[in-house]
Amino acid sequence: MKPIMSQAIKEQSVYAGAFREFAALRDGDSPAWVSRLREGAFVRFEELGFPTTDDEDWKYTNVAPLTRRAFMPADPAAVEPEPAAVERFFSEESRRSRLVFVDGTLSRALSSLEALPPGVVAEDLGVALAGEHAAILWEHLGRLTGEGGDAFSALNTAFLSGGAFLRVPDGVSVEVPVQLLFLNTQGERAAFPRVLVIAGRDSRLDVIESYASLGEAEYLTDAVVEVFVGEGARVTHYKVQDEGAGAYHVASTCAEVSRAAAYELTTVTLGSQLSRHGIEVILGSEGAECRVDGLYIVGTGQHADTHSLIDHREPNCTSRQNYKGILDGRSRAVFNGRVFVREGARQTDAEQSNKNLLLSPEARVDTKPQLEIFNDDVKCSHGATVGQLAEEELFYLLSRGLHQDLARNLLTYGFAEEIIEGVKHESIRVQLDEAILNRLHARLEV
Repeated sequence: MKPIMSQAIKEQSVYAGAFREFAALRDGDSPAWVSRLREGAFVRFEELGFPTTDDEDWKYTNVAPLTRRAFMPADPAAVEPEPAAVERFFSEESRRSRLVFVDGTLSRALSSLEALPPGVVAEDLGVALAGEHAAILWEHLGRLTGEGGDAFSALNTAFLSGGAFLRVPDGVSVEVPVQLLFLNTQGERAAFPRVLVIAGRDSRLDVIESYASLGEAEYLTDAVVEVFVGEGARVTHYKVQDEGAGAYHVASTCAEVSRAAAYELTTVTLGSQLSRHGIEVILGSEGAECRVDGLYIVGTGQHADTHSLIDHREPNCTSRQNYKGILDGRSRAVFNGRVFVREGARQTDAEQSNKNLLLSPEARVDTKPQLEIFNDDVKCSHGATVGQLAEEELFYLLSRGLHQDLARNLLTYGFAEEIIEGVKHESIRVQLDEAILNRLHARLEV
């Protein structure tokens, strides 16, 4: 234990030096409250330290390999890639409604916002902090995450500088999805993406949050996303994590859903050697709804961890959660889904499911769906399964003349497709289909 602790202390001291340099450069560019937020977050980070497997929420995810590396903040002055090099990461529906961040810094040359209706704000968060939106940012930024619920979200807040700020006015429907693409080009570096989404009363917004890289070097992505869904609003949120094989990806997504509003989150985890996604959805007003779905596909050398909390605080709220995992080779996945029904949350309707398909005897998943209910007037259910391909279904396909590898891939693809079919934008479905098929080494012919 002592070597691990001394290593963690060493890493904290490394980040302390980087934070002092960062604060000296940035504090003059931001309001005083932002500086205080950063300082408080770094104090919080030093108090918490990096989590270990002794922490219940990190029992099955060992971040020691990550903490042994000193990932300094990415260089904002790095040369941007050519547009042709990143073209494949763009969503077709978002050709004229996207913000592209290269190593954490907004690239205006690669971004395009012509398709957004008047009044919609899509801006670099660092610019917004120093501009006309400072007041609304002061009201919302950090409200759901504070100075950091864990060491990684605290570290993100400490190094808060840029990221994406989206705001949709009351009654405005954004007909095209807005893509937020975070692209890594630097090895041995850390990026701290921050996203703040504010959807006004009766508004409509689709967001595509994408993470990718141009190489396989080791680096850290430490992301925090906060989403505020106004009364009667509808926000659909897709997160696609397809980073390089050397990446570490740790992220927190927090959403607050108002009266008669709906929030839908679909996450797809394909990349990185170690990924951890913490999700918290607060149903904070009567009639609020959420759907949180996900798919993780991991192979040898990959570890994917999802921790979610759906917090039913008020009566007549509905939540649905459906997560699926496909594990091959020597891979590992963790799912911990928690539904919390508070004492006054009468007539809660909540369902939760986690199903896992193991393609290798060396793959392992730890799944733990949880219900914590403090009210009798509810309808709640949860379940989890872990298994292999059904022998009867495989036999049926083989009896129809299919090669065994193709039959296995068809069944595996069908297992994943339930989640993909819930994506309403065709180009995203095609992109995910291709990614899944590539991961399965499948070549399906009509």
